Amino acid sequence: MSAQPFADPAESATDRTVVGENLSLPLFRTLSGVLAGHPYLKVVVDRANDTWHLLDTAAHPFHVNYIATRVLGMELAELDADLDAFNASVYMDPERRFLLGVLSLHTDRDTEGRERTFLVLETTEADTMNGELLEFFYEFVTMRVDGRLPVLLKPANHRQEDELAAISELRVPRILSHELFGSRVRTPLNPGEATGRLRFFPTNEEYAAAEAGLGWADIVAMPCLPDDVPRVAGFLNTAPITPLSHTNVLASGWGIPNAIVRDLEQLVEKDGLDGAWVRYRVCEDEISLERLDHEPVLRPPAWHQQRIRLEPPLLEDAPVLALHRLRSADRDRYGTKAANLGELHHVLDSRTADLTTFYGRPRPPRDDLYGHLAARLGLDAPSPAELRAGAADFVASTVGAPEGVALPFALQQRFLASSPALQQGIGKLKMALELDATDVLDPLCLQLQHLIRHTPVPESVTRRISQAFPAPPTASRRLVVRSSSNAEDLPGFSAAGVYDSVTIVHGTSELLDAVRQVWASLVSPRSVRLRHQVGISLDDTYMGVIIQEYVPASLGGVLVTCDPTRRADFRNVYLNCSPGSPEQVVDGSVLPQQYLYNVVEGGGRTVALGSWGDGLPAATRARLADLSLTGRLLQSHFSGADLGGTRSESQADGHSPGPDVDKPLDIEWLMTERGDFRLVQIRPYAL
Repeated sequence: MSAQPFADPAESATDRTVVGENLSLPLFRTLSGVLAGHPYLKVVVDRANDTWHLLDTAAHPFHVNYIATRVLGMELAELDADLDAFNASVYMDPERRFLLGVLSLHTDRDTEGRERTFLVLETTEADTMNGELLEFFYEFVTMRVDGRLPVLLKPANHRQEDELAAISELRVPRILSHELFGSRVRTPLNPGEATGRLRFFPTNEEYAAAEAGLGWADIVAMPCLPDDVPRVAGFLNTAPITPLSHTNVLASGWGIPNAIVRDLEQLVEKDGLDGAWVRYRVCEDEISLERLDHEPVLRPPAWHQQRIRLEPPLLEDAPVLALHRLRSADRDRYGTKAANLGELHHVLDSRTADLTTFYGRPRPPRDDLYGHLAARLGLDAPSPAELRAGAADFVASTVGAPEGVALPFALQQRFLASSPALQQGIGKLKMALELDATDVLDPLCLQLQHLIRHTPVPESVTRRISQAFPAPPTASRRLVVRSSSNAEDLPGFSAAGVYDSVTIVHGTSELLDAVRQVWASLVSPRSVRLRHQVGISLDDTYMGVIIQEYVPASLGGVLVTCDPTRRADFRNVYLNCSPGSPEQVVDGSVLPQQYLYNVVEGGGRTVALGSWGDGLPAATRARLADLSLTGRLLQSHFSGADLGGTRSESQADGHSPGPDVDKPLDIEWLMTERGDFRLVQIRPYAL
């Protein structure tokens, strides 16, 4: 077919889409847009007419709209009325007429340091092309591309990776996502914008020397920020971290920009940015750092006025309870973490919660996503009741909740009241907070922590703790002791990494030491400062404690029921993991493997392999897809109810906006050595 413009007369002035023309670099640049810093071009292969369409990106942002209206002559309203069926015909039908993809332009250097430009061809993550179609698609495109531009095929999901495994790389040269983007110079982590003073610290020692002087108008840049970084205007990392690192969870909760900029040191030297006032922007597809020629007039950030009001803690005598006996309402006695785990037990055991409401929300032009959920659950045209029952059964068969006991606030209160020295130390700290005497906070907090760790536990409290177990803790039995404050895991205040957990505990003596260490973390200098900044009173803050038997894990990590770098994406769940305990992911001692799973149309893809050279086996990746869907289903319950224990001013006045099932969750999980999933923490993910 001869090359000719394909444009509606009404759009001929702007639409430069062409049909059948071979692709040169100048034509590519004429038609392309930019995504994540790379020029890209949409292509449609029409197998029936043996030709392809090169779409003008500015005129045609969606493949399916173009095919329906410009090739098949449909009206947009007609397409929208049956969009899911149309998508299935172009993305999932093995006999499909159209093959849809994207060509993106990349540049790297070869082994001799010479610059190399190449194209990458890929489909969408939901595309189910088999190996035969992938090979046909690749050959069709490469035959029509300027031979001076090498083309590599990038499988868009794990299914395509498996299909390509049987095809020689000589016939279909390929590149995997983590290979393409693993060395990306600039990576967005948390979107946002900040104007402030850039403070660049090449070493931890330089940061430590200046830490005390950092303020809300500073943008802190260094290879890898410490977990106890103070609240500032923005973060910049020059070394790789993940979207679920502690510092990025903090950035998300605080609403400040965060990104990886590997060439920051060169930019700082070139433009003299250290100590300069800058405007810093992080978007999905762009990271910018603009030096200002004068000091701006800045207003204190919104968090200076932010006030989080806790529900009053209930301190009357309460028993030590097994986690499965708690519900979400018990957060005022046992802390948010313990109450959420108790609620999880209830959801799994009763199977009465409606876990489908996220899929019931309109996603225009779709009225709902119930059909997609039924497909993910393997159900054929279920009734609403059957869909709810199927979702509940799926979740209960996929994950378990941890066993353990929860210590109430009343035990901490009884311990504190047993010592006049502790009461005096608490009084001094309260006075310093009331007077805003921040210069004496740290020594007062450290002194109080030392007292808590070394004050004997009253016999009545010791007896209550030891009686919670069928048999006394022994040296051979390993326990894990975790914090469960009423000032953590809250909307607007996650406190990620702020309070202590003790993961290696043997015997009664070590157990009491661990409990006191967790209690003492409530008055660490950092936790006191962070709560004071958002108006959480020391009088209202108490620490419950979770005690669990250690469960060996073969795999563990964290998932959030969103794509942290693309907040409007309702399809994907982000998951990271590493062999062994999830603490390795949480504390940043390793770079985890990273995956994205589409829990609407299905499919998953590898984002990064982290500290490991190989990905997980296909069977394990499939299990992680089930785990990701489970997280999304639990979101319907945990985000759709008031589980946080905080009130905004509008809620306090009786004007609650109601549940929002689109609010994502942050879930810590592990896979036992038997292959079972356990969820060990569930909380809101701050956006």
